Amino acid sequence: MPVIYHVTTAADWQEAQQKGFYDHPSLKDEGFIHCSQEHQVAGVLERYFAGKTDLVKLVIDTDKLTSKYIFDWSPSTHDTFPHVYGKINLDAVIKVLSL
Repeated sequence: MPVIYHVTTAADWQEAQQKGFYDHPSLKDEGFIHCSQEHQVAGVLERYFAGKTDLVKLVIDTDKLTSKYIFDWSPSTHDTFPHVYGKINLDAVIKVLSL
């Protein structure tokens, strides 16, 4: 069961539960939802969420994803990150951890 992670707000996660799926503005703007491997989460928090509260980390079982995911190269960090090319089905989220 390979897992990937996505950081979001508790409010956005609650909204996803109401809609029946999770999406993010980046899906419309860039074509995918940004995710991370476990060792990348701290850097993501530092770069994009500094000073923000009420965050959660979605633990996503990639075997359960109905949208495809691909590891893409990020030139800004010189690393590859998992990107989900579609909505995240709720049953693929196996844990939600408060940050």
